Amino acid sequence: MKLIFATHNANKLKEVSEMMPEQYELVSLTDLGYHDDIEETSDTIEGNAQIKAETIAKHFGMPCFADDTGLEVDALNGEPGVRSARYASEEKSDEANRQKLLKELNSKNNRKAHFKTVICFVNNGEITNFKGICKGEILEQERGEGGFGYDALFQPDNYEQSFAEMSSELKNTISHRALAFQKFIKSL
Repeated sequence: MKLIFATHNANKLKEVSEMMPEQYELVSLTDLGYHDDIEETSDTIEGNAQIKAETIAKHFGMPCFADDTGLEVDALNGEPGVRSARYASEEKSDEANRQKLLKELNSKNNRKAHFKTVICFVNNGEITNFKGICKGEILEQERGEGGFGYDALFQPDNYEQSFAEMSSELKNTISHRALAFQKFIKSL
């Protein structure tokens, strides 16, 4: 079965492809030559995932899923949240986002945070959401070379490594995206 994953993000595509059962063929927006900008106008993670999935499912007439992810930090009242990818500016920059987060937490003792991923699946007009949450804390400095986004700053509960220090195999069993994706795969 062919499924569209509504993303251009090569890192997300790689991560999800590693978790996908063999009987499913994933195609990305890049694979399909789709380069129109999909405006994420919702103020929720769920809403933005749904906007992307519905737009692409309607355009191609095929089953489609999209995800949206946010890092929610307790001491920052849930920020960056839905704005995680554009936390520092409208120009997406993982480095600038991490630096802003460290600056905002500089005087804070509470560094508890969680990642939340919502996968929205649209198939024949039916919409289903799958949520995954990974709790942890924000480190005081970046650690690790792997991963992307905030991975070098996020250490999940019950682990001594940041996401960026973990193997992709380990991260793909405990991360927010992995947990949401496991629920999604069961539903297929």
